[in-house]
Amino acid sequence: MSECIIDHTSLSVADFAGCVSFYEKALAPLGVKVLMRFGPDVTGSVEVAGFGREKPFLWLASAGKTEPRVHLAIRAENRDEVDAFYKAALEAGGKDNGAPGLRPHYHENYYGAFVIDPEGHNLEAVCHKAAE
Repeated sequence: MSECIIDHTSLSVADFAGCVSFYEKALAPLGVKVLMRFGPDVTGSVEVAGFGREKPFLWLASAGKTEPRVHLAIRAENRDEVDAFYKAALEAGGKDNGAPGLRPHYHENYYGAFVIDPEGHNLEAVCHKAAE
């Protein structure tokens, strides 16, 4: 069984279409895409989009901006994916919050990159494996 016990999480956003577009582009290098979308007819009040690889683990909801801002870290399979995420996220309109690189203060193989999404959240891609 995987060490992660959190099944999924949700972020409320003010600009639903803009955030879905940003996350689609930023997370594509990590193999993450929109797997499900529902409107108010299903949820009762908001639009939602579920992102994942095999099943949604991150949901965006058109329920207004989340405050306070949060930090989301998405696991990458290798360091090249972290680099590609960073590049794609910046090209999609994210702001630099830490270029790809080792963060040995976490552990010797912690390789991450950080961007600020369009609503101010800190989005990270991280690989915990040694360089290949």
